[in-house]
Amino acid sequence: MTARFASLAEVRDALSCLPQQDANALELAYQRNSELTKPPGALGRLEDLATWYCGWRGDPRSRVDSPQIIVFAGNHGVTAQGVSAFPPDVTAQMVANFEAGGAAINQLSDCVGASLTVKPLQLDTPTRDFTQGPAMSEAECLDALNAGVEAVDTQAGVLVVGEMGIGNTTCAAAMALALFGGAAQDWTGAGTGVSGDALRHKADVVSLGVEVNKGSLGNGLDILRCLGGREIAAVAGAILQARRLRIPVILDGFICTAAAACLFVENASALDHTIAGHVSAEFAHVALLRKIGKDPILSLGMRLGEASGGALAISILKAALACHSGMATFAEAGVSDG
Repeated sequence: MTARFASLAEVRDALSCLPQQDANALELAYQRNSELTKPPGALGRLEDLATWYCGWRGDPRSRVDSPQIIVFAGNHGVTAQGVSAFPPDVTAQMVANFEAGGAAINQLSDCVGASLTVKPLQLDTPTRDFTQGPAMSEAECLDALNAGVEAVDTQAGVLVVGEMGIGNTTCAAAMALALFGGAAQDWTGAGTGVSGDALRHKADVVSLGVEVNKGSLGNGLDILRCLGGREIAAVAGAILQARRLRIPVILDGFICTAAAACLFVENASALDHTIAGHVSAEFAHVALLRKIGKDPILSLGMRLGEASGGALAISILKAALACHSGMATFAEAGVSDG
């Protein structure tokens, strides 16, 4: 199922009719977990992760094979407002670093045995400055969503989506404000390292962007189009495509979570196939995770983006399934279960 969406209306239709977990596989996974050679609940959250994963893969004794990590990259017109400590040229430079194998995500992908896909999206054509109007037209947003759809490997056992784009914490903060309300200061963090007057200016830009695009409020996909960026829309498209394929997804940091939140606002069950890999040091991430009902697996003070926290969480998910599917049951081990 890799067909491109022809309109945002088609995306909304897809979000209204989503595949669910395999109920039989889920029940059998719960049963197996209750029979393993351990006290009930002794492996804590690993047990929940394992049964959740088995339900989505349709196999009560599943393992995590062929993980895929995708990093989307895009540039943002809002950087003209001076919201980042780095110039937009850094986006393309970091993409080259990914492709050369020199970034953190390259090392982390190797550590967890994941394939890494890097997808730059029209870096020479930034989105429009959202303080002047919508960042993307419907056609532009749709192209980016479809880039996410097409990047997903149909054979992946789990997907982690990440991003690179100077200025995109400003976009994510504006999206969170538009999606869930509050004040711009509630959602606007340091990003690449701004502070003091620069951080206050960034919050003002976020507030202005939401005011200028207030016609999008209440609609997740319109908020994505008006305040997001190409890489953020691609993240949303990949998450949706993974759901259509029943591929479990590990969410990365603040920006990835903002993309996912747009789907959540359209359909509160749209993220049932996702888990939060970590909570980042971008201070608003914890609040955004609470809004979408996700409890992060890791908390390591990371704020790098580029799928780094989600990649690390693959190892936890692998461990959960190794225990679930590899351990002996009481009957198999000849151990009395009391």
